[in-house]
Amino acid sequence: MQATRGLSGRPAAAQKRGASIWRQVRINRWSYAYIAPFLALVIVFTIYPIFASLGYTLYQWNGVGNPTQYVGLQNFERVVRDTIFWQAFGHTLLYTAVLVPVQLLLALALALVLNDRRLHFSTFYRAVYFIPAITSAAIIGVVFQLMLSNFGDSVGQVLVRLHLVQHRIDWLGDPHAVLWIIITIGIWNTLGYNLVYFLAGLQTIPAELYEAARIDGAGAVGRFRHVTIPGLREVGLIILFLAILGSLQVFDLVQVLTGGGPYYASEVVNTYIYHQAFGAGSFGGGGGAAAQPNVGFASAASFFYGLLLLVITAMQAIAWRWVRQRRSGDSGKTAVPGSAR
Repeated sequence: MQATRGLSGRPAAAQKRGASIWRQVRINRWSYAYIAPFLALVIVFTIYPIFASLGYTLYQWNGVGNPTQYVGLQNFERVVRDTIFWQAFGHTLLYTAVLVPVQLLLALALALVLNDRRLHFSTFYRAVYFIPAITSAAIIGVVFQLMLSNFGDSVGQVLVRLHLVQHRIDWLGDPHAVLWIIITIGIWNTLGYNLVYFLAGLQTIPAELYEAARIDGAGAVGRFRHVTIPGLREVGLIILFLAILGSLQVFDLVQVLTGGGPYYASEVVNTYIYHQAFGAGSFGGGGGAAAQPNVGFASAASFFYGLLLLVITAMQAIAWRWVRQRRSGDSGKTAVPGSAR
C-alpha cells in the first residue's frame, strides 16, 4: 500500500510534519529571536573553533604563522601512546569519581535542610554556600595556595602531635597528597551549584504528597524514599551528568594551584593540553612537559578527549530517555485502575 503523495511528490505525512514544524516556529518566533544572539556566540566561539582546530591536528605546528609541516594522523598516534596523557586521564577520572558522589550527597543533604520552612535565616545560609561557586576558581586557587604556604606547616605540626601522620606534609609538593587536596578544594568550590539545583528540584515536589505520606504513617525515611527520591529522579539525573561533565573539564583550579605538578602528580587532561599547546610545562610545575609548543598535537589531544566527552553526553541522552519512558509507563499503570472505576 503506497503512501499518499502531495503535489510536490513528497508523502502527505511528511508534508504535514514539515508544515507543523514551521507553524510551531512561527508561533514561537520571539523565543527563537531571543536565543539567536546566544546561538550566534556559541557558533562563533565554540562550534567553529572545534571544527577549525580539527585541521591543525594534521600538522606539526608551534602556533606561529601558517602550519606547513604535515604529519597526518601521527599526532593522534602519539596521543594514544603517550603515557603522560593516560596518567592525566586517570587523574581526571579519579577527580570525577571522588568529587561527584561526595559533592552530590553533601548538596542533597544541605538542600533537604535548607528546604525546611521552619529553618530561620535559610536565605543567608544559601548565599553562604553559593558564594564559592560564583568566585573565580583562579582566585580560590591563589588564596588556598597562600593559606597552605603560610599555615600549612602549623597544621602539619598539629597532625604530627596528634599522631595522625608521621611526618609533616608538603601540601602542594607531596605527589601522594596534592591531588586529594585539589579534590577537596574542588568539592567546596562547586558545591553551591548542585545545592541550588537540588533546592529547585525539591521545590517542584508538591507538599500534598508529603502530607499524604505523613497521614499514611510514613516516617522521615519513608517520605524521603517514596516521595523525595521519585520526585528528584529526572532533575537528579540531569544534576549527575552536569556534575560529571563539569568535573571532567577541570582546569583552572589545578593550573593555579600546582600547574599539574609535582612530577605530573596532579596533571589532568586540560592542563596537559594547555602545556602541549603553549609549552608551559616547566613554568606550571608539570615537570617540564612540552618544552616546545605544539598546537597540532594539543589539538589532537583535545579532539580525542572531546570524543570521550561526547560518549558520556550520549550516555546522558540515553539515560534521560530511559527515565522518561519508565516514568510515563509508571503513570500509565497507575492511571488504569482509576479509569476502570
